[in-house]
Amino acid sequence: MDFNTTDEQTMLRDTVARYLADTYSFDNRMKTVHSGKHWNAGVWKAFAEELGILGAPFAEAHGGLGGGAIENMIVMEEIGRALVIEPYLQTVVIGGGALKATGGALADAVIPEIIAGNVIIAFAYAEPQGRYNLADLRTTAKQDGAGYILNGHKSVVYSGSYATHLLVTARTGGAQRDAGGVSLFLIPADTKGITRRDYPTVDGSAASEIYFENAAIGAEHRIGAEGEALPLIERIVDEGTAAICAEACGVARVLHATTLDYAKQRKQFGKAIGEFQVIQHRLVDMFMEVEQAVSITLMATLKLDSAERASAVSAAKSKVGKALKFTGQNAVQIHGGIGISNELAVGHYFKRATMIESQFGSVDHHLRRYERLVID
Repeated sequence: MDFNTTDEQTMLRDTVARYLADTYSFDNRMKTVHSGKHWNAGVWKAFAEELGILGAPFAEAHGGLGGGAIENMIVMEEIGRALVIEPYLQTVVIGGGALKATGGALADAVIPEIIAGNVIIAFAYAEPQGRYNLADLRTTAKQDGAGYILNGHKSVVYSGSYATHLLVTARTGGAQRDAGGVSLFLIPADTKGITRRDYPTVDGSAASEIYFENAAIGAEHRIGAEGEALPLIERIVDEGTAAICAEACGVARVLHATTLDYAKQRKQFGKAIGEFQVIQHRLVDMFMEVEQAVSITLMATLKLDSAERASAVSAAKSKVGKALKFTGQNAVQIHGGIGISNELAVGHYFKRATMIESQFGSVDHHLRRYERLVID
């Protein structure tokens, strides 16, 4: 198995890293966070027009770069390094991934608009009672003539406050937790009958509670066959999970590098704390956790199109979650009280690390899932 990136992939990484280093400073990020918009339309436009990274995983026939999961991994790691809050994960990886997997007229119409930066997708799949069970749905889409009537409530919908489209899971048949009867829809966010309650999240992003009250949608907004969408939903969630593992690697790299630099400068008892053996051991342990997270994330990404996809993703998410907790907590501890201050970047990386630990499944959830998939 070849673990080396191609020249094009290396160029993609360098391009994204250079742009973010030049324009996406911590201070600029915090201005966006405090603006109340929780995303920067100018940055998103640059992603589309200057960098072209919104087309990284899409086919050239749609105007993309002809890449795939590795390209998403590369972009997401750089997003983690810079603590980017713009919705690449929700729009390109998850929304775009669902359209790529199914194809058809809807994909042909929407994917070029994603690449151009005109479509922003929010993934409305989680429900208050559902935990991590993707089939546990109370949201219903009942047939009404040639279309559907959508009713229900979706929780913690990232980017919901400014999305142009919602990717919604709903039950078109079966009981609440049945594997069958689950459908997937991509609908305009301004559809009549949709209301939102927006709120900031602890990591500087924003999420929404979204309510559907007799929202009428056409059958052309359904992705895939009616009632058979659960395997597709599981696939795009696995792809999204692998992508946030890559983001986590970027976050963890910065936590380690920032803490190492601080240990070289902070003096106690007349010398840098990095000269104390206990701190050196801790920094080495952090480095090892980061490198193991990077390796297992690459492994999971390479297996996204294989029969081992689910077990590989769960193995990665559980390992990465532990690595984030270790690096984050030790970064804060070595920095001392300033490690959790709003003025210092390390505290914000720690917050994002904490959110990633539970996004798309906690460590315990993925350990249980891995055990079920491999042992059972």
